[in-house]
Amino acid sequence: MACELIDKVPGKVSGGPIVRGTRIMPDAIVDSYDVGETIDELREGFPSLSVSQIKRLIEFAHATMKARTENWPCN
Repeated sequence: MACELIDKVPGKVSGGPIVRGTRIMPDAIVDSYDVGETIDELREGFPSLSVSQIKRLIEFAHATMKARTENWPCN
């Protein structure tokens, strides 16, 4: 599963995942949202991203985590 908004570029943010065309780490957005920041607050903090980009990153992260946890063994 891949998100069209996420890149890994050698030499940018140590080669970790970034939002395409920026130096913003997707985890910064998702983690902030998960602890209670609103989409509007995130937009204010990351003005180079659109509301639709922010929503897509959050949706992708949550879907990816759900897919991973659905496959965890339950012992």
